[in-house]
This record gives sequence, C-alpha cells and structure tokens, in this order.
Amino acid sequence: MAKPELARALLELFSDETVVDLPAIRQAIGGVSAMTAFRYLREVDYRRSYDHNGRFYTLFVPSLFDQWSLWSWKGIHFSVDGSLRATTRRMVLQSTEGITQREIQDRLQVRVQNTLMDLLVKAEVGRERVGGVFVYVHVDPLVGDGQLRARRERIEAADQAAAELSDDVVIQVLLQLIRCPGLQAIDVTRRLRRRSPPITFVQVEAVFSRFRLGQKRGLQSSSC
Repeated sequence: MAKPELARALLELFSDETVVDLPAIRQAIGGVSAMTAFRYLREVDYRRSYDHNGRFYTLFVPSLFDQWSLWSWKGIHFSVDGSLRATTRRMVLQSTEGITQREIQDRLQVRVQNTLMDLLVKAEVGRERVGGVFVYVHVDPLVGDGQLRARRERIEAADQAAAELSDDVVIQVLLQLIRCPGLQAIDVTRRLRRRSPPITFVQVEAVFSRFRLGQKRGLQSSSC
C-alpha cells in the first residue's frame, strides 16, 4: 500500500472498531512491522490504554472523556494524558485538597501505589500525613500547603457534620448505596441534591466516614 492508503486504512480501522490492539493495527495496514505501525499511529490523534500494559488503542474523541479526562470501554481504561504515570501526576497536581492513594484508585480503577512512589521519589509530587492517611500534593510548597489546608478544613467539617447527622440522612445515603453499591460520595450527593432539605456532600462524606464505606469498596466501580 502507498502511504496515503495506509493512513486511510488506519482511520477506517478506528472507525469500525472502538478499541484495537497492535496486531489488529498491523494487520489493517498490510501486515507491517510494529515500528512502521507506530510511525503511522503518530499521524492520528489516538490514546493508549493506561491499564492492560498499554495494549489497547483508541481514536481520541474529546467528548467521550469525563470531568476527570477519563474514559472506559468494556473494562479498558483511557486517559487524556495517555499513561498511568502522567494521569496520576495530573490528578495529584490538579486536586484542590490533595488526593490519597485510595481516591486515585477509586477513580482510575487500577492500583497506583508503585506509580505514586515513583513520582514521590523523583520529587514530582509531595506527600503529607493527614488524618491518619498519606495525602499526595503539588510539589510546589505554596500550592501543596493550600491543598493540605483545604483537606484539613474538609475533615473538620465532616467531623462536625458526623456529630450532627440525623437518622434520615444516614438512611437516605445508605439506601442509595444498597441500590448501587459502587457509588462514590459525590455520586450519592448528586442523586440526593433535589431532596428537601438537600443532603450535602459533607453530610454524605460523614456517612461514608462513619461506616468506613470507602475502605470497603476497594476498586469497585458503579455502572448504575
């Protein structure tokens, strides 16, 4: 095949198949070598999965990605950043109140302990213990201090809310989790925002904290 034909064949493959692997790419453009396939891949806007050892590829469609710049297809996960390392780093640096290992794992649906340690050792992120857990923050001390301050303020607010929780609030939050066990605190808040009086994110987090719900969910995700 001539070069334009190879490029068209690659785009047709991505149009026909949402997610493909390298053997499929090589086959679609004439059984070329892996090196040649990568050369043609550079000519299209694609993303490589950050899980499955980067085995899968997809054409980058910005509208598919969520507010965290993530998208999943049949258990295969993609990020605007491409790699797990770059995605984890962005989530730490852009977080308003730092972020814990578990919070990143809940969002990415993969384990990130080694990735975080590599970022920490290479001084690309900072880390501080808050409330008994490590919180990863921006490497810039001014930004990191602001993240930690926001985290501590939220913990204090959650503690106060927990002391004031009514039985009705607890029941409503737990009912949502019974119906859809994989929900995160922000998801429950969205579902309950139209109640009167509204149930706040701080209250929902207080219920999660009281019953240690986040620790029980592990990497479970929701499809509700």
